[in-house]
This record gives sequence, structure tokens and C-alpha cells, in this order.
Amino acid sequence: MTSNQPYLLRAFYEWIVDNNLTPYIVVNATNPNVDVPQEFVKDGQIVLNISPGACVNFMLDIEGISFQARFGGQPRRLSMPCDAVMAIYARENGAGTVFATEEEFEKTNPEGTKEPVEEAPVPPKRGKPSLKVIK
Repeated sequence: MTSNQPYLLRAFYEWIVDNNLTPYIVVNATNPNVDVPQEFVKDGQIVLNISPGACVNFMLDIEGISFQARFGGQPRRLSMPCDAVMAIYARENGAGTVFATEEEFEKTNPEGTKEPVEEAPVPPKRGKPSLKVIK
């Protein structure tokens, strides 16, 4: 299967914007396919405001993110693959998500492989399910 990260990025971006908040992304600037102003990179990362008011020609697709923004009053063209985005969040309240790297995923997988961990079988249904209404 393809990575779900581009889809999650778009969903979180739209959710943040729809709630009138400001979407920010944290980008791994050491990725060789990242084109960002290096003078604003700190500790190998750059934090970018990707709100509609801060970006021109914003594009987020399965391949990556690209847009034009001003840095020090100068327009710059930025681009990055989706897998270079480490997190997306709303500036105002921090709501968003952090993306695990493939290395982090492999550390959490008990077998140390890329295959998904098998889930326990679902027991067969017996009788009519009951629903509780919580008020």
C-alpha cells in the first residue's frame, strides 16, 4: 500500500483551516528533497506557516507540498516530499499530529520487520448487541 501520510496531512490541514486556526508544519530539512530557506533551519528542522494567508500557489498532493512564501520580505518557492513533514499542528492550540518515521515504526514493531503485527481474531457475534446511551 502507498503511504497514508499525504492523506493525513491533507485531512489535518483542512480540519485546522476549517476551524479558523493557523496550520504549521515541522519539516525535516536534512531530507535531500527538501527545498526551504536554509538560513531559517534550526537543528535540522524548519517550522512553516502554511495557512492560506501566508502561502501563494499552495499545493498538497500525494507527492509532496509546494508553495511560495515570503522570508524577510523576499518571495521564496518551497517544496518538500510528504515524508519529510514530521508534524502538523494548529498554532493557537497545538492540535494536530506527529508522524512516526520508518525507523521509529520498526523499533515499535516487536518482530523488527515491516510487516503489520497480526491482530487477534474477532470472536463471533452472539445474540443481539446492546447499546448503552450515555447522557
